[in-house]
Amino acid sequence: MNPRATLQAKPRDGAGKGPARRLRGQGLIPAVVYGRHLKTPQHIAVDPLAIKHAVATPAKLNTLIQLKLDGSAETLVLLKDFQLDPVTRDMLHVRENEKVKVKVPLILIGKPIGVQEGGILSQARRELEVWALPTAIPDKIEVDVSHLKMAQALHINDVKLPEGIAVKTTVNFTVAVVSVPEKEEVVAPPPTAEAAVPAEGAPGEAKPAAPGAAPPAGEAKAAAPAAPAPAKKEDAKGGEKKK
Repeated sequence: MNPRATLQAKPRDGAGKGPARRLRGQGLIPAVVYGRHLKTPQHIAVDPLAIKHAVATPAKLNTLIQLKLDGSAETLVLLKDFQLDPVTRDMLHVRENEKVKVKVPLILIGKPIGVQEGGILSQARRELEVWALPTAIPDKIEVDVSHLKMAQALHINDVKLPEGIAVKTTVNFTVAVVSVPEKEEVVAPPPTAEAAVPAEGAPGEAKPAAPGAAPPAGEAKAAAPAAPAPAKKEDAKGGEKKK
């Protein structure tokens, strides 16, 4: 139920900058009460600090105010527009028998099925602009989203609003959605230099020679057999023949 507050006021004569300036000199501000149930707008004077105190509720500007006017019966009003700085007028609107357009906080309740499966819940609207009678303005509108599955969205046409509350829109806008989390791609690491280049043999270890390849020069000399020394000729006497 929308909270209520009381506000004391008194009637005032005259309108315009002159009377408004005189009221501000007295610490008061001008206000106007009007609505369909009134034949003519009602000009009053109110205390600006009293107005601040009256709307200091969780509903803020949606607070219903019981206006106590000297010489008149109490009237239920709704503060729609006000300014505390010096201006031409401050208006106190009355919507006792008429629906008004107000913004109400939107609260999501419940844990969606999709979230339990790893999805992510996103709220697209934090408040709703609704039409309602002043006596039916809710502090908040709660919407159950526990039935939402993965990749499923909740639209305004799917929301069951409280009795007497209406949303006037031609667009079936999204209220909440359960998104599918993005998968992370696993990238194989690039091959290292050691893996790309064949391993060399251990130091000092001989490498196998390719078929048909000539061995190193040093090894060829070592492997070739030594040539036999030329035989010496002897003379008939058995001695060595001199040249």
